Amino acid sequence: MITRLVKMNFHPDKVKTFQEIFETNKKLIASFPGCSSLQLKRDINQPTIFFTISEWNSEADLENYRKSELFQNVWSKTKVLFSEKAQAWTVQSA
Repeated sequence: MITRLVKMNFHPDKVKTFQEIFETNKKLIASFPGCSSLQLKRDINQPTIFFTISEWNSEADLENYRKSELFQNVWSKTKVLFSEKAQAWTVQSA
């Protein structure tokens, strides 16, 4: 099991658009083969910063998602809303 953490910082006027994109696609992402959970978190002090936290059965499952049409569609709509480049980490329990 691995966890993917993605930190995204949005332009203030693009936050609502991102939330709509996430809401529209969250069930599709969460039901992608190998994904066991998906969460969206928002920074309590900087409301333009969001984190996605997803659990995957394996790195191969995450890579299959990242190569999928679903990911390409969601990411292409999301990344244009960023105020700075996203940061991502793939971690596992120590």
